[in-house]
Amino acid sequence: MTTQLSGVGPVPAGPPVGGPPRTRRRGARRAPWEEPPSPVGVLGKGVMLALLVAAVLVPLWAVLVTSLASRDTIDAAGGMVMVPREIDLSAYLTIFNGGQITRAVWISTLVTVLGTTVSLVLTVLAAYGLARPGSVGHRGLLFFFLLTFLIFPGLVPSYLVVTGLGLKDSIWSLILPSAISVFNLVVVRAFFMNVPGELLDSARIDGAGEFRILTRIMLPLSKAVIAVVGLFYAVGYWNAYFNSVLYIDDNDKFPIQRVLQSYILAGQSPNVSGASISLPGVTAYPPTLAVKMAVVVVTVVPAVIVYPFVQRHFTKGVITGAVKG
Repeated sequence: MTTQLSGVGPVPAGPPVGGPPRTRRRGARRAPWEEPPSPVGVLGKGVMLALLVAAVLVPLWAVLVTSLASRDTIDAAGGMVMVPREIDLSAYLTIFNGGQITRAVWISTLVTVLGTTVSLVLTVLAAYGLARPGSVGHRGLLFFFLLTFLIFPGLVPSYLVVTGLGLKDSIWSLILPSAISVFNLVVVRAFFMNVPGELLDSARIDGAGEFRILTRIMLPLSKAVIAVVGLFYAVGYWNAYFNSVLYIDDNDKFPIQRVLQSYILAGQSPNVSGASISLPGVTAYPPTLAVKMAVVVVTVVPAVIVYPFVQRHFTKGVITGAVKG
């Protein structure tokens, strides 16, 4: 085969530059991660996954079954029940009889809703301000927030500040000391910094102010990261009990986690002693262990209910907000 060039005679066509195209044999010299897993590897992964799932589900199953067990079933099992025999709702009827548990659930719900709202508002406002390099005091404020990763004032100074502000025995003492998580602030700030600056500049040219840009542009674009951060805050407020140990002395203001702690430390459930009670369908006080497990179920159920609605935002919200910026 020859090639005709202008003003030059026919030139024989040589092999293509770089030599003939290489054909790689299937399975030859492939990277380890490109190799298909062996049967032993597949079996090992399946066994490990099954063990991890069992390590999570078996304790939850034991807690749930024990909370629904009768006194005879618990006595026969010698403690935690794994195989249900009969359903006894006396433990749940007892704790929701308008007593301390009902009040504690209401306090925890109020603290969670109010605290999550306050934390999200403060975190979004701070993150938006710190995401704008030209904002007033940008570097100093950012250094101040990041410094808390390394330095914590300690329990005594925190206690003196809370009591000095008159927050002792107030639900605000369960909210304000942990109103902003620096980790969540950094994640939201990184997400805001990934928004193209041209989009914000075009909004400013159209006459939009900073607050309008935040509410009309930034927040709709950051629904995923805000949903994830909101879940982090909500779970943190619902599960927190240490602040109530420090700042709450009134039993009527105990959150559910503090009540559960008192149940465990006391060795027996408060207000559960006696021979009989006047509740529909309940003729005797339920066993102490069943009441404790019922309280555990009550503390876990809200997070289990909320998580599926936010789970789909986890990958987009956390990874997009944390990798860049």
